[in-house]
Amino acid sequence: MTINVTIALGYEFEVKALAAEVFEVLSDVPTSASHFPKVSKLVDLGGGSYRWEMEKIGVAQINLQTIYASKYVSNKAKGSVVWTPVKGEGNALVSGSWKITDKKKSTHLVLTINGDLSIPLPGLMKMVVAPVVEGEFEKMVEKYIDNLTKRFGGEV
Repeated sequence: MTINVTIALGYEFEVKALAAEVFEVLSDVPTSASHFPKVSKLVDLGGGSYRWEMEKIGVAQINLQTIYASKYVSNKAKGSVVWTPVKGEGNALVSGSWKITDKKKSTHLVLTINGDLSIPLPGLMKMVVAPVVEGEFEKMVEKYIDNLTKRFGGEV
């Protein structure tokens, strides 16, 4: 039996760094991923695709590990980094995007992330596990944003 947990997150903030520097960091997946917490392993699958293997998290007697792959496409002219799920890799499908807007002396960022995680647990566990998984994922994304904000000289 499997339960599905769907996550949709959106963030908007502005950093002190110039757009070119921000794009350089966010469009380089290994560099960007180095700011994301609890990444056990990032595997280059070639062709702009990467498999993320997250550290295991414990919920009561249950240990969960999220593994997924996404294909990344960067467009400097549009100021975007977009990722789409690679099916058949791991237990989650993750998509999202960065929208990078040059504000001359700062850079405006919009981050969206959508995830669909399949967990091999009885359906009755969903009420307990889903909020924990959602909360954990949200905390990791917020820590990622904090780490990037520090890297980019702080928030405006």
